Amino acid sequence: MSDLDDPLALGEYRPGSAAVLTDAERWPTLDDDGAARLERWRTHPAAPSWVHATGDRLTAEAVERTREPLPLDGWLDEHLAVARRLPFYRGMPGLRTLDDFPPIGRSDLVTDVSAFVPLDADLDRMLHGTSSGSTGAALVIPDDVEEVARGFHLLVDLARRAGVDWRPDAERLALVWVLQQRQAFTYVSLISGFAHRAMARVNLDARAWGAASDRSLFLGDADPQAISGNPTSLAELLSDDLRRILHPLVIFSGAMALSAPLRAELRVAFACPVIDVYGLHETRPIAARVDDGPFRVLDRRVLVEVLDAEGHPVPEGEMGEIVVTAGENPLLPLVRYRTGDVGRRVRLPDGAVGIADLEGREHTEFVTGSGVRVPSVDLTQQLQSHGALGWSVAQSAGGAVEVTVAGGDARAIRGALEALLDQPVEVTRVDRLIDLGEGKPRRFRSAATV
Repeated sequence: MSDLDDPLALGEYRPGSAAVLTDAERWPTLDDDGAARLERWRTHPAAPSWVHATGDRLTAEAVERTREPLPLDGWLDEHLAVARRLPFYRGMPGLRTLDDFPPIGRSDLVTDVSAFVPLDADLDRMLHGTSSGSTGAALVIPDDVEEVARGFHLLVDLARRAGVDWRPDAERLALVWVLQQRQAFTYVSLISGFAHRAMARVNLDARAWGAASDRSLFLGDADPQAISGNPTSLAELLSDDLRRILHPLVIFSGAMALSAPLRAELRVAFACPVIDVYGLHETRPIAARVDDGPFRVLDRRVLVEVLDAEGHPVPEGEMGEIVVTAGENPLLPLVRYRTGDVGRRVRLPDGAVGIADLEGREHTEFVTGSGVRVPSVDLTQQLQSHGALGWSVAQSAGGAVEVTVAGGDARAIRGALEALLDQPVEVTRVDRLIDLGEGKPRRFRSAATV
């Protein structure tokens, strides 16, 4: 179906609608080999219609700078000094230490994101990205070109720590970022700091491809070294046409909660580490894990607190809202940013800071037949133990529970949740995560009260 025939088509997703730079401007260090590589993937006979065109805009000096992480010595003091001069904090006295800063949230950025951009920021380095969030409040975020590029090298380092030697390999795509939605920004690009190897942002939805076979033909030829996406799009990799042709060295999951069963299926199918990265567009990556234990807070300019509803720190190990001070993006220095996610701040065996029981975006409690409150994490444990790859659980004001699960043993799940909640439970099973809905469907909702 063409855009002209599609009543739901959006103009911003029309191929080439926003291209404004030349290739020389997108990649200042572009050489002949890189240009040929770019043209190959742009014009691949099975390629989807590329919606956008983007590049890293890095000079040779910037390429070298972004290979190394930012220094950490004294970063928090410098970060707070920058924050005190932001327009948002004008007229607020006494901002001496981190604890003096009031927690802020997404609504503050939506109201006026420019109030969080330093007045002396180098706007020539600015890109802009969008974040739809999980609340419907869209947000345009100022991105720094060097910080974005440094993020790729963070992934390479995470892979190395997981035992993967990720280096440029012939003409394989270095990275493919997969999505699974009706319309999406897609593009092919080059990574200047990775020997000008190509990467792509690809929509796996059938409507994004000219022919049914194009998806497997393109991705089979690309044979990406690394694949990144959210659990919904990563689950699509298990389809028969993709499972047999992909050979990733590493898989990165983000944006949504990755269930233990889905991680296990991906590991078995592709025989590679599956790294779960926790972060927000606003904060950048915060923590990561390679198994189903706590997330490890990354060794970068990020500080994690867990606060209660009034904004006070909770004792270590107790549940609360995850609040992040993030200093990686010089165009958006955030102090005590409320993520809307809940979890527990814990100490890992080696002394590092971890985040346990991360539920994400909501702290929902269900009510049993006897009036006892049950946290959503207890439901998560049961759902995962019976093989659910993803789910949506809703409790009515009267206590009845409706569950939709992708994969898993529906009968066992119903029995477990009825035993846990002492409430009637109806379970509907769907085959794929995408059948739960596009984007970030809410995992837990409850209208019941004690």
